[in-house]
Amino acid sequence: MAAPIEEQDEVDDGDFYSLLNVRREATPEELKAAYRRLCMVYHPDKHASAEDKRHADAMFTRLHRAYEVLSDPQTRAIYDIYGKRGLDMEGWEVVKRTRTQAEVQDEFEQLKKEREERRLQQRTNPKGTVLLGLDLTDLFDSYDDEDGEYTRTTQMEVNRMAIAQSIEAPLSLRDTVSLAGSLSTQNGTGGGSLTLVLRRLYPSWGWAEADLELGDVTGPTVGLKVHQNLSARSSVSCRGAILASAGGIRPGITCVMARRLTPHTTGSLTWRWGLISAMNASIIRDTESAHLALTLQLGVPNSFVLLSGQYKGQDEKRTRLKASLRVGMFGTVLEYGAERKISRHSTLGASVSLGLPHGVHLRLRLNRANQMYTIPAHLASEVSPSVVLYATVTPLLAYLALDRLVIQPYLRSRKEREVKEQRENRSSEMQRHKEEAEAVIRLMQETVRRNVEAEEAKMGEEPLRLFHIAPFHHPQPLHHSIVQFFHPHTMSYPPIPPSTMWWLWFPSGAPFSIAPALLPLLNSCGISKDIRPFQSQSC
Repeated sequence: MAAPIEEQDEVDDGDFYSLLNVRREATPEELKAAYRRLCMVYHPDKHASAEDKRHADAMFTRLHRAYEVLSDPQTRAIYDIYGKRGLDMEGWEVVKRTRTQAEVQDEFEQLKKEREERRLQQRTNPKGTVLLGLDLTDLFDSYDDEDGEYTRTTQMEVNRMAIAQSIEAPLSLRDTVSLAGSLSTQNGTGGGSLTLVLRRLYPSWGWAEADLELGDVTGPTVGLKVHQNLSARSSVSCRGAILASAGGIRPGITCVMARRLTPHTTGSLTWRWGLISAMNASIIRDTESAHLALTLQLGVPNSFVLLSGQYKGQDEKRTRLKASLRVGMFGTVLEYGAERKISRHSTLGASVSLGLPHGVHLRLRLNRANQMYTIPAHLASEVSPSVVLYATVTPLLAYLALDRLVIQPYLRSRKEREVKEQRENRSSEMQRHKEEAEAVIRLMQETVRRNVEAEEAKMGEEPLRLFHIAPFHHPQPLHHSIVQFFHPHTMSYPPIPPSTMWWLWFPSGAPFSIAPALLPLLNSCGISKDIRPFQSQSC
């Protein structure tokens, strides 16, 4: 099963600048003044009922977080560039988010689990290989006698199996120990080995490793390998090994010298002495779209020339097409194949090899993260066009059927399930924001009533029916507030056409819209110079 959604779009709970009702270029003094003004409205102690206190506490917490982020130059810069996601990168290192206890606990457990998985993956680096060899020659070879009456039942034979696993354990920043084990059986004969490798890094020149292999077939083997960087473009490595078998002690040496010829081309020379003595020269060119390799080996008993190429597709599926031709003393082998990514961590591949005297072989491979599953199948002892056609077409048709009937429906259902979960999360978030908005309106109504009562007590029967109603966005954009007439008892807000409204600019820079009927009152207050005509544009 695939992992759940790793990144989900978070429903925005309001821009911090809009929440504090300030412009994005607001100074620290303006931020502080706006924060103090809103705290006077939404402080829980200003409200009597338990429900209003709860809503006021939630709003007060949001205001506090917004002010905490915008008042710090570092977090404000991060917020201006990356938004709220930038504040939550890698957990809570930048700013601690204010959440409910359940949300904090859930996120902490999720972060802890992901961190432990990453640490375990990095520290152990497990790798595994499973191989299952099949003999399918009965499906294609004919066993008719001279009269055509003798028939043989076709059967599939498992002639080889192998399992290998390896892990790593870092002892320090420079030392790493690796443990690998393998078991195999072929035609009724089994064997296995256990390998222990200790590697030490030397930052000044390279690394060295010592290995010990214990097996029931070849006997114990002790080896030492040294890798040294000669320059930024050249390196050399040598490995010496001693095999203790029933026939005596048998040493072996392998030396490799490599040099980067161009940014995408590398050449190497390999010399082997011991059980297999040979001299090998290769040149490799690797780019984003292609991989080419030419290898020439002279040795006893095997000498060959190998030319291989690989096309790397840049599509989403990471399709790769491979082909190679090997000509040597043991015959000629032509191999071609393809591999494609079927999910985020899985890659499926198939290759066909044909040659003399090897016959026709089909190899299926599935890579899942660091695990590899391989099925090599021997189809025919001789090269036959019909067998080659079956080996080429059958895996292709099987993949198309698997992709259309299994993979694509599964991916679609998983995507639909993720979209459904996102919609449910968004729906619950939107409902929560709606309830918060309604609670904010109720909280502001209490403040409105108190201000209206105060004005009525000061001015008699004709109160000044003006108040800060709600923030909205100006097209420039500017963050300001509407001031409108409303009836102090019904709390109704009759619409005022923009053509009949004026802007009142306060020293803080926040504009307020007013009705022309109030101009004489404002003139009497001596602030007529701050009144400007309304510009004809929608808000």
